[in-house]
Amino acid sequence: MKTSIALDVNGEEKEINVSPDTPLLYVLRNNLQLNGPKFGCGLEQCGACFVLLDGEAQPSCRLPVSAATGKKITTLEGLAHKNGKLHVVQEAFITEQAAQCGYCLNGLIMGSVALLNKNSAPSTAEIKTALEKNICRCGVHTRAIKAVKRAASQKNQD
Repeated sequence: MKTSIALDVNGEEKEINVSPDTPLLYVLRNNLQLNGPKFGCGLEQCGACFVLLDGEAQPSCRLPVSAATGKKITTLEGLAHKNGKLHVVQEAFITEQAAQCGYCLNGLIMGSVALLNKNSAPSTAEIKTALEKNICRCGVHTRAIKAVKRAASQKNQD
């Protein structure tokens, strides 16, 4: 049964009419046309669907939209500044060419942003641990680690 649900997505209040058990990923992609989060495994195991919920990287493919009410939801699209300038992590991933097919990119970036929000100078081991839920079959992990270190360095200079 559909019901009206209010969400805070990328700093904007959104009102949608969906079943409360609809996965957040489907609402973001189908109702709000936010295609940064991807459908990967559908089992919360690959990271392609990650979003930030109150700053924490969380899978959205199985999370009922009703569980996201009252939380600040940030998608890949919401990381960029209002003037169009990309988030420091997005810029670092571009600079380090830390994407091949790009399917996992959303999860890697969202996980990296969550990590840097808690730890401004993570070690390689901490980066690996933070991104271990992100599966990339193209093998960009080494470049992703370089990108996180670049972003941390850039963020600490600002």
